[in-house]
Amino acid sequence: MRVLTEAHIAELPDPYYGKVRDCYDLPPSPEAPEGRRILISSDRISAFDRILAAIPFKGQVLTQVARWWFDRTGDICGNHVLAYPDPNVVIGRRLRILPVEVVVRGYLAGTTGTSILTLYKQGQREMYGHRLPEGLRDNEVLPAPIITPTSKAFDGGHDEPLTATGIVGQHLLTAAQWEEVSAKALALFTRGQRLAAERGLILVDTKYEFGLDLAGNILIADEIHTPDSSRYWLADGYEAALAAGSRPPSFDKDVIRAWVAARCDPYRDPIPEIPAEMIAQTSQVYVRAYEAITGTSFVPDTSGATVLERVRANLAPWFG
Repeated sequence: MRVLTEAHIAELPDPYYGKVRDCYDLPPSPEAPEGRRILISSDRISAFDRILAAIPFKGQVLTQVARWWFDRTGDICGNHVLAYPDPNVVIGRRLRILPVEVVVRGYLAGTTGTSILTLYKQGQREMYGHRLPEGLRDNEVLPAPIITPTSKAFDGGHDEPLTATGIVGQHLLTAAQWEEVSAKALALFTRGQRLAAERGLILVDTKYEFGLDLAGNILIADEIHTPDSSRYWLADGYEAALAAGSRPPSFDKDVIRAWVAARCDPYRDPIPEIPAEMIAQTSQVYVRAYEAITGTSFVPDTSGATVLERVRANLAPWFG
């Protein structure tokens, strides 16, 4: 099983190693006066603020799903992409990331303490600057998609819920910037829902990260509409699940998270070794997600003796 556990490449400058991506900063160029960044998607899977395992082909799937969506949304909002030198790699503009995380939700769903479903079941109807109607069922479609923004904690702190008034009032964004970000996020989500529906999928909610280039243009950074940044349900089976009050069928990637949580305190205890069959099963979930979203067969790139060797060879022009 070929996996990219890490992409530490000594010949590349200014490294930054995240939970899932290994990144390097390049100097400015005529096409990117703000500077460039190499983003290498590893196969690491993260949960509980820890790395749990490496999932074969996960990095390639996420990079290529994002590429598929970037190619189909450029007319709505520009993005950071400059080149794809490898199936796991994006070279993009080095943007100044806006300090607001933009989550668009089309359904009353979620499991975290700050999700709109959790808050709704606690009796709240006013949240994130929106008022939700009475009588909504778990996982029911909202009257219209809403944006539920949070502060973006760059220093390892916790994200906090925001409202449009708070964003402008705290000078996180100007009124004009928030208006543009909101309009683009909702338009991207509408496009995403339409294209997903054509593939028998429901795009339930998603997270966008926006940044500014040197000229002040608002662009999408990071990724878009991937299985890691978005919740997808399978349209076939949604109505039955809604009527039964059960969770709609989805790309369930939480099998590893649930397995670990059942065997230890994942925030404090050592992580037990995850069985190979579970890792292979999770890999297939990502592959199926790629094929369902794009409508094309997944073709793993098996060139090179290892994934890292292939990545190194494809990034050689950027050494030095």
